[in-house]
Amino acid sequence: MTSFRLSSLRMFAAAFAATALAFTSLSPAHAEEKKDFKVAWSIYVGWMPWGYAMDNGIVKKWADKYDINIELVQFNDYIEGINQFTAGAYDGVMATNMDALAIPSAGGVDSTILLICDYSDGNDVIILKGKDKLEDIKGQKVNLVELSVSHYTLARGLESVGMSEKDVTVVNTSDADMIAAYATPDVTAMVTWNPMAAEILQQEGAYNVFDSTKLPGEIQDSLVVNTQTLKDNPAFAKAMTGIWYETMALMSGDDEAAKEAKTAMGVASGTDLEGYEAQLAATEMFYKPEDYIKFTEGNLGELTTFVTSFLFDHGLLGQAATSPGYIGIELADGTIVGDENNVLLRYTTEYAKMAAEGKL
Repeated sequence: MTSFRLSSLRMFAAAFAATALAFTSLSPAHAEEKKDFKVAWSIYVGWMPWGYAMDNGIVKKWADKYDINIELVQFNDYIEGINQFTAGAYDGVMATNMDALAIPSAGGVDSTILLICDYSDGNDVIILKGKDKLEDIKGQKVNLVELSVSHYTLARGLESVGMSEKDVTVVNTSDADMIAAYATPDVTAMVTWNPMAAEILQQEGAYNVFDSTKLPGEIQDSLVVNTQTLKDNPAFAKAMTGIWYETMALMSGDDEAAKEAKTAMGVASGTDLEGYEAQLAATEMFYKPEDYIKFTEGNLGELTTFVTSFLFDHGLLGQAATSPGYIGIELADGTIVGDENNVLLRYTTEYAKMAAEGKL
């Protein structure tokens, strides 16, 4: 199985917060009805369907239906895509819920999660060498990409056994160096994501002591759009929703067409069908609109508080943040978590419900 590196992927990027804030002043004060839309996406298991849809006419089909133009642009640098969205150069971007808060929201850009594409369900793993219990991590140096979903996974894992980051020493390590680092005698604890985690866990003495299956729904991979653009251009939202669920229906089948689609997605991401399916197995994909709707009606409010607490504790909600609730988050039912006077991230199921009812 061929693996690939997710360079800089799914990072919170505190270092980019200042850039995001600078970009805010460049963003238009308000959007307006328009015909041309650009959406940024990056290589990741849950986002490969967007690239497939662009390459195979699904994007054009739905754009034509609503008499608009949509371009899905692949960014090799995930953070740059989010920065461009924050600057107003793009109408949408694929991002984690955490990065949506840490970059556009912290930068003052009102954004809406139009769709949650998936959430991590085992892709993010705490690995110990020669030890098989999470409690054994105490006092160890832990190699991970600092301020990434790996860092978040570590914090939540430690919390689950009554510990905190004070009980370990975080060693910032590039995702590209994880496999080589683990092979050295000095590295005894690591947090990383697939496919690196899967490869490391094949080695003798490597133990998965905690993973994101224990954090269901917390690490979300979403389609984030500018809120004003969404309000002014419902056709854009309808088309993007239609694109997603048509592609989901295709790849979730058990026929040759589904196999061909997943093979193409695997190859495009640097692996093969087997490798791509292995990553899908550790990812909770929302194949049907009903899946996303049901998720938002669950404990989404509670999940957001876990995320905002981590972001606040690590200085990722902006310099003005005085509490984890500094940025208000509006849930799909209108409930607001955090400051109702500073709502800068929203969830909506309006268009997913249209899809579920066959009204797109």
